Amino acid sequence: MTPAVNGSIIGDDGLARPAWAAVDPLLRDYYDHEWGMPVRDEQGLYERISLEAFQAGLSWATILRKRPAFRAAFSDFHPDTVAAFTESDVDRLLLDPGIVRNRLKIRAAITNARATLALRDDGGLVDFVWQFQPQAPLEPTALDQIPTTSAESIALSKALRKRGFVFVGPTTMFALMEAIGMVDTHLLDSHRRGSSGMWPR
Repeated sequence: MTPAVNGSIIGDDGLARPAWAAVDPLLRDYYDHEWGMPVRDEQGLYERISLEAFQAGLSWATILRKRPAFRAAFSDFHPDTVAAFTESDVDRLLLDPGIVRNRLKIRAAITNARATLALRDDGGLVDFVWQFQPQAPLEPTALDQIPTTSAESIALSKALRKRGFVFVGPTTMFALMEAIGMVDTHLLDSHRRGSSGMWPR
């Protein structure tokens, strides 16, 4: 691998990726096939919100490695099922070595499932989140040009909190927006730039 001029790393396959996605095979596959692609179904979006909350203070690689266990523990992040979880489910999940065993984060997943259900009477989670998509794309040429929050992520965070969601701070919501294709923070030389179809290359 060799560094590219503007901060990406050229892999053995000749493709440019950011440093975080250039070495670990799991992260590389995630970057190449999933990260930044639009997520427009309720269950998928609820899962992403939940995993971003669990990631707080940890590396995304840790969460990605644990994702199969998370899906098993949280019934594939089916909002109706998780919303019915009780305190006994919290205790059960705290004994699950495959997930992040944090009581507040586990309870947050349940709280957010219930908030997701409540949003169905007002257009649903997907439309609610996607209304905060920015009007203009970012065009970073180096990693230090990528922000960690935006006016839109701050607004989304506030709006979700008003609707009963927790663990949805502005930084967490910006990471969500990147992951689900609402913003494109691929470096301009990345082979994935524009892959979401939401923004021009």
